[in-house]
Amino acid sequence: MAEKRKAFSLVEAIIVVLFIGILAAVAVPRINFAVVSKYKAETTARKMVIILRRTRSLAISDAVNNNKGFELSLLGSFPYTGYELLNSDTKVTVDSHTIDSDVTCNSDKKTFEFLPLGNLKPGTGTQITLSAQGKTFTITVTPATGAIKCTEN
Repeated sequence: MAEKRKAFSLVEAIIVVLFIGILAAVAVPRINFAVVSKYKAETTARKMVIILRRTRSLAISDAVNNNKGFELSLLGSFPYTGYELLNSDTKVTVDSHTIDSDVTCNSDKKTFEFLPLGNLKPGTGTQITLSAQGKTFTITVTPATGAIKCTEN
């Protein structure tokens, strides 16, 4: 009696893999990178709002030990390439991030300094604009209260 075969040959396996590859190439839609870039602007805006709120929160929570507060400093020149959170008293970097190259970041000033009461130091920035592929977000900080608002334009 002839033995029954228990496995596939290498040629059969290669043909199956090629067939699945061709089907995948035909069936998978092409990615629209413009849409991905639009979402990068939104994600960066959300991150920027979070880091601004964290900067204000640290200034308030560390008010007993630090009477100069904390600041968010934009890195590079227009368009900005990143940002860092600094202790205004010791100039120690608490946190830093880079901005995706697909996203354009512009601001009225390079630093946003929050004082121990959570308000902005006079003369520092109040607005950041982030944009990519036609999607634009404006982040506004109210100087008197330190309230942060993000709007899509």
